[in-house]
Amino acid sequence: MKIAAASLLLSLAASASAFAPLISSAPAAKTSTQLFERKTFITGNWKLNPQTKAEALELATGIANAVTPDSPCDVALFVPFPFIEPVQKAVGDKLKVGAEMVTPEMAGAFTGGISAPMLDSIGVEWALAGHSERRTINKETDEYINAQCVKLIEQGMSVILCIGETLEEFEKDLVGAVCETQLKKGLAGISAEDMSRVAIAYEPVWAIGTGKVATPEIAQSVHATCRKILAGMYGETIANDTRILYGGSVSKDSVDGLIAQPDIDGALVGGASLDAENFGRIINHEVGVPATV
Repeated sequence: MKIAAASLLLSLAASASAFAPLISSAPAAKTSTQLFERKTFITGNWKLNPQTKAEALELATGIANAVTPDSPCDVALFVPFPFIEPVQKAVGDKLKVGAEMVTPEMAGAFTGGISAPMLDSIGVEWALAGHSERRTINKETDEYINAQCVKLIEQGMSVILCIGETLEEFEKDLVGAVCETQLKKGLAGISAEDMSRVAIAYEPVWAIGTGKVATPEIAQSVHATCRKILAGMYGETIANDTRILYGGSVSKDSVDGLIAQPDIDGALVGGASLDAENFGRIINHEVGVPATV
């Protein structure tokens, strides 16, 4: 379990070009007058990978073998639609297998669509919504992403809502404004009671697939900002119960420092989740690494 301070809010980084950490003379606060426990959630997003069922099964089996009773987190894999059921069988009850997206339409003439009831019928509990690649390549709007979230929640399923800024927005110090807009629009119509089935993934677009990672200090400051926004929407208790994951070139080398931060509750991992050994190390990250904010 991770213990995070409810009141922690750090300023955003002023300079993005060097991706420099925020500077503070005091160590990160790990306690407050009221403590909340959030179990770390490590997730992998396979995107358009791998290319065959056999490769998917080999990869999934290797990842499942890395999950042990001592692993310090919940684990989920988001895999291409054709691989969902075989991967479910390969991993058993060691981890959840989710969908990389869903369409908000429930039935009808929507060629290529995948509805929440379809996913639910094969045992899928989680789906992603709002991943930056869907926003940019597929032109999914905040309103469309919100419809995905609402349909998943109405179906009794759970969703990871992905949010994050572009490099240009980061350099213009618009991170907080972008995250606030995407959170408020993405979660519109989702009640406080349903927030237990929502996780947030902050993924700075400039760090996805580029090898660049927001420093733990930068990521922590944005996560704290997101938690403050959620507190304004739903109250402190729900904000502090909501898991906020970091996504953006997370690796076996960067995960320990990221997870050590009090408001970073896990990771949405892309490329590294395609290597069972590397992802296994991320799953079994070091716990108790000192945070440096």
